Amino acid sequence: EAFGTSDVKEIGEKIIAKGEVQITAEQRKEMLQAKRQQVITYIAANAINPQTKLPHPPLRLEMALEEAKFHADPFKSVDRQVEEAMKLLRPLLPIKFEKTKVAIKMKGDDYGKCYDDLIHFGLVEKEEWQSDGSWIGIIEIPAGLIDELKVKIGNKTKGSATFKELRA
Repeated sequence: EAFGTSDVKEIGEKIIAKGEVQITAEQRKEMLQAKRQQVITYIAANAINPQTKLPHPPLRLEMALEEAKFHADPFKSVDRQVEEAMKLLRPLLPIKFEKTKVAIKMKGDDYGKCYDDLIHFGLVEKEEWQSDGSWIGIIEIPAGLIDELKVKIGNKTKGSATFKELRA
C-alpha cells in the first residue's frame, strides 16, 4: 500500500502524474548528444560573426561550447538552451543573431519547383510577377542561411536564379 490505495487505476494515475521515467546511461548520453547537436545546428543557422557577416562553422561552435563547459540538458527546450549557450559563447566568439533580406528573381517555370524551399528558409515578404513571366520576391531569412538558400535555389533553377542581399 505504498500508494495509499489498492485501486490499480488510481495507482496508475499517480505514477503518471508524479513518477519519473528511468533511462539507461547510454540512452541519456544519446539524448544529450542529440540535444547538443540541435543547439549547435540552430546557432550555426541563425547566428553570424558580426565582423565578417558570415556564419560560424558548426565545428567552431562545438569547440567553443566545449571550452565554455556548456552542458546540454535532454529535457530542456532547444530555445532555452540556445539562450544559455549564447551567454557562454559571447565572451569567446564575436556572435549575434541576425536576419537579412534577399531579393530573388527566377523564371516563372522555376517558381513552382522552389516555392517549398522559399517558405522553408524564411518569410516571403513581397512578391511580384513580371510582364516577362518571371517572379521576383523578397525573403527574410537568418543571415547564416544565405549560402544554403543560394545553393538550393541555384540547383533547382540550374543557376538561372539571381540573388541580391538587401542592406537595412
